[in-house]
Amino acid sequence: MLAYYVHHLSPFIFQLPNGIGPRWYGLAYVLAFVVGTWLYRRLAIRGYSELKPSQVSDFITWAALFGVLLGGRLGYFLFYDFDALRHEPLIFFRVWQGGMASHGGILGIFFFTLWYARKHKISWTGLGDNLVVVAPVGLFFGRMANFINGELYGRISRVPWAIQFPGELQDPEIWNAKLPAIDRALAGYQGVVSLTGPQTIIEEARHDPALRELLRDVLDPRHPSQLYEAALEGLLLFAILWFVRTRLKVKNGVLTGWFFILYAVARITSEQFREPDASLIGPFTRGQFYSLFMIAIGVVFLIWSRTQRTPSK
Repeated sequence: MLAYYVHHLSPFIFQLPNGIGPRWYGLAYVLAFVVGTWLYRRLAIRGYSELKPSQVSDFITWAALFGVLLGGRLGYFLFYDFDALRHEPLIFFRVWQGGMASHGGILGIFFFTLWYARKHKISWTGLGDNLVVVAPVGLFFGRMANFINGELYGRISRVPWAIQFPGELQDPEIWNAKLPAIDRALAGYQGVVSLTGPQTIIEEARHDPALRELLRDVLDPRHPSQLYEAALEGLLLFAILWFVRTRLKVKNGVLTGWFFILYAVARITSEQFREPDASLIGPFTRGQFYSLFMIAIGVVFLIWSRTQRTPSK
């Protein structure tokens, strides 16, 4: 039998006592901001943007705050966990507990750029065309952070590169179904830590190779769907849009339209390998269902761009 890798990466870059320390998820946002700003400035220097290079940092900062963070957080609760927000509104501000939706972040940027373009009297689609070119970089870092955290894991699979994620034990249904097997496996545990629940098992498994060996017979091998999403929504989408932006002459709105369509196709594809983290909508996962609307939005942008007489500068 294949010896699958048991995921044991820590969400902390380094950890201080009492569970305090910088997290990879936070670093992902920092890297997305830094790299995205640098790439957008390169486009501005080369004349692809109506924004001056000196304006890029401020624009990306406000887009990150009001578009990505606010939109992503609000989208998570509206699309995936509205009951939690309804019962405890202050949970919205506990960003350190996780809970961001890429669809919400994209829509947040959609409306922020509309407001910004009108305020500064520049082309909304021209502004958006450059932003969507660098946006996949942030998606890439975000998905890599999801993998490090061991969250949003994939469906059960026996492919050679499958990974066993202890995080699956946090699902109450999986925990209850596997409780007898967990008890049998932990009967041979020789550690000094009292394993009283899924969270303590997950945390201890990060440091104890013997415990990880015991969990091999409990955990299901799964697709590392976070890496699939990082490759499709991040690297591939960035490569396509960067090539079009810097090698072809297209009208304003074309890149924005293709971003919505290609992101949606990448998300629908990768969701085939991802364990649903919310109830299905008909035959679709929620990520797939919301992506259908993004395809429609992308088509509208492409149709509108055909009404423009000349390519963007």
